[in-house]
Amino acid sequence: MSTRSARNTSMPILVAIALGIMLGLVCPDVAIDMKLLSDGFIKLVGLLMPFLLFVLVTTGVSGIQREQKHSRVVGRIVLYFQLMSLCALMMGLMAGSVFGLDQTEVASLGFGQRVSTHTSGALVHELSLMPILSSVYGVFVHSLVLQVMVAAAFCGLLLGRGVKGSNRCLAWLESSLAMLFRLLHIILKFAPLAAFGAMAFVIGKYGMSSVLPLLKFIVVIYLACALFVVVVFAGIARAAGVRLSRLIVYLKEELLLVAFTGSSVAALPGFVGKLEALGCDRQLVRLVLTTGYSFNLTGSHIYLTTAVMFLAHLAGVSITAPELLVVLLICLFTSLGSTSVAGSALFTLIATLNILQWIPLEGVGLLLGVERLMKCRSLTNVLGNCVACLAICSWQKALDRDALRRELALDLAGS
Repeated sequence: MSTRSARNTSMPILVAIALGIMLGLVCPDVAIDMKLLSDGFIKLVGLLMPFLLFVLVTTGVSGIQREQKHSRVVGRIVLYFQLMSLCALMMGLMAGSVFGLDQTEVASLGFGQRVSTHTSGALVHELSLMPILSSVYGVFVHSLVLQVMVAAAFCGLLLGRGVKGSNRCLAWLESSLAMLFRLLHIILKFAPLAAFGAMAFVIGKYGMSSVLPLLKFIVVIYLACALFVVVVFAGIARAAGVRLSRLIVYLKEELLLVAFTGSSVAALPGFVGKLEALGCDRQLVRLVLTTGYSFNLTGSHIYLTTAVMFLAHLAGVSITAPELLVVLLICLFTSLGSTSVAGSALFTLIATLNILQWIPLEGVGLLLGVERLMKCRSLTNVLGNCVACLAICSWQKALDRDALRRELALDLAGS
């Protein structure tokens, strides 16, 4: 795939966003109906996602299985992802702890009276094993992405062992991947239409401002994600020999696509092509990026713990230091069920609150109003996966430094 394939996507998307804002301000009733455009685009991309992930994971695992130099990479990927998840969840807890809500703000949302029964007297925290085990089973049964990833990993291991007909199967999968990328490229031509619909809906529905408590929540989420990017991602990228600012500029088309369509999967082909062009090993790119779409969602993890703390403040629930540790451990578990599918983070939040049983679930409904404004979540997710790919390739000594410098230099000259 050409590394310049998305060069001309930025301007149409930006124009579409401007038109969406204008429609939302002038005709809000009509603008709200434009939500169908963005929803349809995301669903269309979602139809391709299981097939695309299956092929990418299968070919990536089989390629690594056949190359002895990558024999330890799976353990390193798991270790890296878990460390990033833990750091992101802790960042969310800290971010959620720094802001509170006064009674006036709670009353403005009409939430205080409904949850007063939850906040009087001593809180009894009951955490049994059965809800946790049930949650594990439920996450796997209801997550098509996880099922596809497991099936693809097994297929990749079998094909990597050189079973009869494996070469033929891998050749067929490679040709299928090329076809899927072409089909996704056609769908992406409608990305500006999706961006127009999404922006028109947000402006038409909520105007140019929002309720103060929810606005606080949005600001805190964005600041937490920005701090995580500047501190954690920049440090990891620097250790891999790349300036994060240069990487962001290099990936700007794909990041814009994610930001203004809400679909991180739509940018996957672009990320794969550009990271391969940067000199990252082909099999590692496919394995790290695709598994990262389920297990390295740092933005979603920051959102999860920040939302838990926000809803606790809203309900008047005081969480002590030992209880914060319990929240962290449970979120570390429930976050394994997160995926890159739109709305997945909200479902993970509901599962977490169901296990904790400390905070009333009705508060989650308030977050639905700002769900489409959580662009920083998706951007942090995909940028984190790209940084992970560079870090792990560097760790494995599977990063072509000459190609890295050459590609970034060409991109700088071209921009």
